[in-house]
Amino acid sequence: MKIEPATIDTANAISLVKTLNIRLKEIGETHAVMEVIVSDIHKNYFGGAHGGLIATLVDTVSFFPRPLLPSGVACTTTNLNVNYVRPAALGEILTARADLTHLGKRMATLTVTIQDSRGKLVAHGTTTLMILGQQS
Repeated sequence: MKIEPATIDTANAISLVKTLNIRLKEIGETHAVMEVIVSDIHKNYFGGAHGGLIATLVDTVSFFPRPLLPSGVACTTTNLNVNYVRPAALGEILTARADLTHLGKRMATLTVTIQDSRGKLVAHGTTTLMILGQQS
């Protein structure tokens, strides 16, 4: 499967990312960073960030370390694990960082942390991605 290598601009143009006001901020050699400000569209019943927003951050940021989508490598999530540590309030800036733990021929594993603006851990998780193909 041939895909165009992802950039910060093309990642931020993804419709779900735009809808949720998530921004890819950094593509690193083995990491990626996304940010979102918790707003009314992200609220759960109690007025804080919905767990689905947190899970979406964990999943989405995992695709953007340089060896994956930014290198034109097609992949898909096969496993997503999220551990919620503390709630995130309306107006809070959440920063999600994915670190590539393993990259094989067929699978990649990433560890993700989400912190608030004070550096407090909001959630952490892991993702496993299946490698579908390399750019030719």
